[in-house]
Amino acid sequence: MGVTEKMWEAFTRMIRMDDKVERLAGTVREQQLKIEHLTERVIRLETALEIALSKRGARAAPKRITKG
Repeated sequence: MGVTEKMWEAFTRMIRMDDKVERLAGTVREQQLKIEHLTERVIRLETALEIALSKRGARAAPKRITKG
């Protein structure tokens, strides 16, 4: 294998690796968006829970746990 062939092989490997890195970056972006959407959903759920608990607390006193 000559020097030219080795250089060509290295060059083609680098091009293939660049393609893989670009696909990986796209996947990471997609996963980040999914995480952000899930975080938003959790925040909305927490808010709804806090509102429901505060309304419940206004109507009835919370139950106390006693040590037996």
